[in-house]
Amino acid sequence: MPSLFLRAAPAASALLLAACAGLGGPALAPGAPEAEVLARLGQPTHVYQDGDARLLEYMRGPMGQTTDMARIGADGRLQSLTQVLTTESFARIVPGVTRQEQVLRIVGAPSEVRVYRHPGMRAWNYPYRESNVWDSMMTIYIDDTGLVRRLENGPDPRRMPSHWGKG
Repeated sequence: MPSLFLRAAPAASALLLAACAGLGGPALAPGAPEAEVLARLGQPTHVYQDGDARLLEYMRGPMGQTTDMARIGADGRLQSLTQVLTTESFARIVPGVTRQEQVLRIVGAPSEVRVYRHPGMRAWNYPYRESNVWDSMMTIYIDDTGLVRRLENGPDPRRMPSHWGKG
């Protein structure tokens, strides 16, 4: 089974790069210079340092359900272009372990922040398409020290029909 995954991974990466390129021509390929990434995708919404690499974030919000992250290596070339608002990405965030700076590098900036005085937490909201089917909202609760305390997933109330729940 692992060999099937290893054979499918390059194809999946190529499809992801093609999907992220949109209608503006051929997909950005790994190895493309940063100038080409910027010319094709525009200015990023945020930039994060991640070791020797830089992450260029392209949010499609606040109602959008995707955030693309372009990883630019120390050599100034594209290493990967990934849609990060996925169940798999959120699973990398561990309550009691992950810090807010890590959240930004994993899934980017939230589309909305709510502050709760008691118990001293901020709720970072991320709309996304769960399993590419459901309009969902992941909420990440971060305490005043910057530590993730919990994650909560549910339907995106902004995309629910107005008659939802009425008898």
